[in-house]
Amino acid sequence: MPLALAACKGSAARVFNLSGLTMGTTYNVVAIDSSKSTNEADVKSAINGALAEVNQQMSNWDPNSEISRFNAAANTAPVQVSPELAHVMKAADTVYTASEGRFDTTMGPLIELWGFGAPGKRPMPAQAEIDNALASVGHHNTISVGADALQKKQADAQVYLAAIGKGYGADRVGQALEALGITDYMVEIGGDLYASGRNPDGLPWQIGIETPASLNNGVFDVVGISGLGLASSGDYRNYFEQDGQRYSHVIDPATGQPITHRTASATVLAEDSMMADAWATAMLILGRERGLEIAAAHDVAVLFVERDTEASTLQFKSSASDAFTRLTA
Repeated sequence: MPLALAACKGSAARVFNLSGLTMGTTYNVVAIDSSKSTNEADVKSAINGALAEVNQQMSNWDPNSEISRFNAAANTAPVQVSPELAHVMKAADTVYTASEGRFDTTMGPLIELWGFGAPGKRPMPAQAEIDNALASVGHHNTISVGADALQKKQADAQVYLAAIGKGYGADRVGQALEALGITDYMVEIGGDLYASGRNPDGLPWQIGIETPASLNNGVFDVVGISGLGLASSGDYRNYFEQDGQRYSHVIDPATGQPITHRTASATVLAEDSMMADAWATAMLILGRERGLEIAAAHDVAVLFVERDTEASTLQFKSSASDAFTRLTA
């Protein structure tokens, strides 16, 4: 999870630090009003308005949201959707294809089967159950994404946007701030963020990449960014252990099983937070070796952090794609 290390000193501008709850997590916004032309109430209103609209369109927790109504329709008729939802679903479909199916918004049956969904913990699934769930996932297998419509290929298909919606929400909040004339800001939702302009010290926004250890909230690395989205995905917070085996909540759509490779986290930089969010999930599932190959083919900026299995104590090592090295040079 990225950690914002923005300083707030030495600035004559008005700096707003706002936080709250959204999408089942928290948000944090630092907005710098260099012209002192707005006030905190207007900034707060803009943030809340943007988040409310995103939730109305994409929340899987709101039964009346646009995506929830699509999920509830147990048929295969095309459904007209808002331009915003269509935009997110087209992005999801693009990353699904480029990542060899590793980013998949239809993973609900597998997530619930392994006990990481809303119903909570359940017995270890049998292979027959995994195979049955695999038949009900996959963008190209279960849904069709059009320019302004979604269509189920299987009437019981479900779309979950948690791995792309928070990033999109950060982008939308940024757009709302820019409509107020604020161009220096950092928006973070549940660890996914977008940073624009400069921090209060006139520097690129300093973002810490967390050490991927469940009992260590330290900073593994720091990157300075501006005009970019950043998101990290890790396997070290949500997992369970059974019979000496560790099972991560990160499930590979190709196998229906939790990932088992050494990659502990993947951090992605992209032109917006939405794409960083989706690609971070895909890269974590792919793992370092295949992930770096796909990153090179699609110019994805990614930093992998792996557990060093040769060390006597818990240690980590990192590998970056050329695009990540270029953007953080």
